[in-house]
Amino acid sequence: QVQLVESGGGLVQPGGSLRLSCVASGNISEIYTMAWYRRAPEKAREFVAAVSPGGRSQVDNSVKGRFTISRDNAKKSMFLQMNNLEPEDTAVYYCNADLRDIWQRRFEYWGQGTQVTVSL
Repeated sequence: QVQLVESGGGLVQPGGSLRLSCVASGNISEIYTMAWYRRAPEKAREFVAAVSPGGRSQVDNSVKGRFTISRDNAKKSMFLQMNNLEPEDTAVYYCNADLRDIWQRRFEYWGQGTQVTVSL
């Protein structure tokens, strides 16, 4: 069984910062691309950022210059540094991982999500 567990969400004022973490565990053989998505109330889930095993990253234009994605392959973890947060960033943030399990089956897994609220 594979689990992705997000942490680091919370309530922050506009202009503040948060650092989200995602830790993968379980019967994992190899993790390929990892990514962050978010879902605001009454909106569809949207792409935020992704990072390859080699550390190459891409971010959505809506967060470019404010968010930075990274990963630690040894710790099977991924991070999202969120700076200059705006109320529009309020959403549940989800960790996604494209991975191969120990039985050599390839799947995309999702975490349970962590709430980020940007408000006065």
